[in-house]
Amino acid sequence: MDQASGLRKMRTNNRVKVIAVSGGKGGVGKTNVTLNVAGAMAAQGKRVMVLDADLGLANVDVMLGLRVHRNLSHVLAGECTLDDIIVEGPYGMMIVPATSGTQSMVELSPAQHVGLIRAFSEMKTQVDILLVDTAAGISDMVLSFTRAAQDIMIVVCDEPTSITDAYALIKILSKDHGVFRFKVVANMVRSLREGQELYAKLTRVTDRFLDTSLELVACVPYDTNLRAAVRKQKLIIEAFPKSPAALAFRALGNKAASWPIPHQPGGHLEFFLENLLQKPAITEEGARE
Repeated sequence: MDQASGLRKMRTNNRVKVIAVSGGKGGVGKTNVTLNVAGAMAAQGKRVMVLDADLGLANVDVMLGLRVHRNLSHVLAGECTLDDIIVEGPYGMMIVPATSGTQSMVELSPAQHVGLIRAFSEMKTQVDILLVDTAAGISDMVLSFTRAAQDIMIVVCDEPTSITDAYALIKILSKDHGVFRFKVVANMVRSLREGQELYAKLTRVTDRFLDTSLELVACVPYDTNLRAAVRKQKLIIEAFPKSPAALAFRALGNKAASWPIPHQPGGHLEFFLENLLQKPAITEEGARE
């Protein structure tokens, strides 16, 4: 099948908002941010899909206590379609589960990369917002997913390595891939001021060395209810809806749902898919051009 014709099939889906959630470092609460923001937007009636893009160490389904029989590895093996593996999460959000403990999924081959893009281009399920929960680190797959998204949320917490790893990710995306706009989420902060100081630490180095634009979009407070919600395998907005973190996630979900979708390339799911293909140019046969 001609790749472009596959992407053209997505005209009914071409107003999809694509948000990648990343952070460079593991342990900053990235998946919790992704899922609770997704839940908040789904609760508003948006058709929200979460792609677990930590392809080798998937944990979205585990965090939500979902029974998953098939995942992205089955799609890439040609055993089923993307529509076949979607599972329903809280508030009706759609989860695209990845696999865990499979080394071959950590870095996809060129042919598998094309297979993933084709799977999305052929997807029949209607989506308003796609949230991509990336892996930790700065692997090729992380860079592919983040630079292809329309908006990138960088999650940081109050650890020195969190700021340095976030900076490393921003530096590579800006210098090597032409991505200059980033939205920052200060997570697990003890106060609004601590969140603002975290953001200031990051902008001090980005303003000095990089040509980037950062925006602080949320300060999510440290909340002991979050650990209790994780143990229950529930979202905090569901298990403890009036808790401080839940209120912050709902506010962020409201804000993210209103971010505009640009009309130029980058604002449609088809461009997200095409951008995934562009590093480096990959043919259908999996050969690098």
